[in-house]
This record gives sequence, C-alpha cells and structure tokens, in this order.
Amino acid sequence: MIKYNPKSWFRLIFAIHKSDTVRILWKELLYMIALSLIIAYVEIEYFPDTHQVLSNLTVVYSLIGFVISMLLVFRTNTAYDRWWEGRKKWGELVNDTRNFSIKLSSLIAGKEDRLFLARMIGNFVYASKEHLREGVIWEELDLTVEERTYFQSKDHVPMMIVKAMYDKLKALKQSGQISEMEFLALDTNLNALMNSLGACERIKNTPIPYSYSLFLKKFIFIYTSTLPLAFVTVFGYYSAIIAVFVFYVIVSMEVLAEEIEDPFGTDDNDLPTDSLCEKIKTNAYEALS
Repeated sequence: MIKYNPKSWFRLIFAIHKSDTVRILWKELLYMIALSLIIAYVEIEYFPDTHQVLSNLTVVYSLIGFVISMLLVFRTNTAYDRWWEGRKKWGELVNDTRNFSIKLSSLIAGKEDRLFLARMIGNFVYASKEHLREGVIWEELDLTVEERTYFQSKDHVPMMIVKAMYDKLKALKQSGQISEMEFLALDTNLNALMNSLGACERIKNTPIPYSYSLFLKKFIFIYTSTLPLAFVTVFGYYSAIIAVFVFYVIVSMEVLAEEIEDPFGTDDNDLPTDSLCEKIKTNAYEALS
C-alpha cells in the first residue's frame, strides 16, 4: 500500500507509478485512437450525407453516459466496501491478538509456554496473509523442524496454527496453570481470530458476479468505441481525442475497482498486510517475552 500526503495536489497530479491507469491502459488507448480515427475517416469520406442524422446521436450518448456513470458509481462503491471491510477485519486481528497476548502474559507463568504462544500468534498472521494470496511462505514462519513438517502436510495452515494454540491452552488447563474460566476467556480471542480470517476468505473468494462484470465491460466497450459517430459531425477528426479521453476515464474507474475489490494482494492499492503482520508479531513478543 502506498503511503502519501493527500494534500499534496501537484505531486499527485504529476506522479506516475505502476498502478497508474495510463501505464496499465496505454496499449488500449492506442487501439482506441486508431479505431476512432478509422471511424471518423470512413464517416467523413464515404458517408458525408449521414451527418445530419448522426448529429442527433449526441443527445442519445449523453443519456447513455449518465447511465454508465450510475453503473460505475455502484461498481466503485461495491469495490471500496470490500476494501474497507478487509481493512476492518485486519484491524480486528490487531486488536484481538493484542488482547490475547495481554491475557496470556497475565495468566501464564512458564517462559517456554509464553514464547511458544508468541511464536504461534506471529505465525498465524503471517500464514493468514499468504493464505489470502497464493500460499504460505514458510521462511516467514518461526517454526521448529517438527512443526514445519506437520504444518506442511495441512491444507489450511492458519487453522492448524490456531489448533496448536488450543492444544497448548488445553494442556495448561489440565495441568492446573489456568482455570476453566480463564480458558474460556482466552477461547473468545482465538475464536475472534478465526472469525476475522473467515470474513477475509469470504471477501477473497466472492468476486463481483460474472454476468454483471461481463455486461459492464461490454457496455463500456460498445459505448466508447462508437462514440466518434456522435462527435465527428461537430469535431471531425478531433472526435478521436474526445473518445479516447472518455474511454480512459470510464475504463480507469473499472480497472481501479477491479484492483481494490481483492485487497489482500501485493498491488499498490492493496492493504498493508505485511506491515500489519510485523506489528502484530512485535506486539506479541513484547507482551509475552
């Protein structure tokens, strides 16, 4: 995630980075210029008698543009809601792991048990981060040889890490180091960790419905590719510039929505899950070591 100063207008206006839609869409923009110029050339050179009829299309395209803008508002709001919900769930992970660590530091006296739980808290968030991407990066986890061999045989590593913490707490309860009430208090925080991860999995695995995405992309393409028909009678070959600009604005909104609707990746606009994992790990060791 890019950290920036939202008040720095000029820097933001002239900034170019890998998430800038110009860099993403430059090929499509060139294709759109070529298509618009071809349409303008054909209309001007071969169908000059249709100018009077086509000039009425300006009003029609204005109305269609209003409809597209409403669709894009819904699209971007939906995508941002997914991004913000993901951020809230990772905020809950930060709070729940802190509360869990503080409770453990007060209830558990054994240094070895405390360090084991601190390791597993860090392992859980790092495993969750990559579970929401492509898979676990084992080098990020602090595991013994036996633990790594065990977890590598499992499909859902974060869940099994929570199970390992449950097993440790159960052993502490059976040995009398924590009471039943204390175990139930700790159980609340462990349940909250899995609930937050489950909510993130729901966001990750439930994209926008296919038919809606298909319709929107087709609608945008047809609208922008035929836009020169309505403006050639007024602007001539300059209608290609207008068509490309409209194409850039509309398609950029769709591209940005696609990027933020899956907020757990490594794009510039995705959530800072790497730094959040480091913060959680540091807090757990600070409380328990």
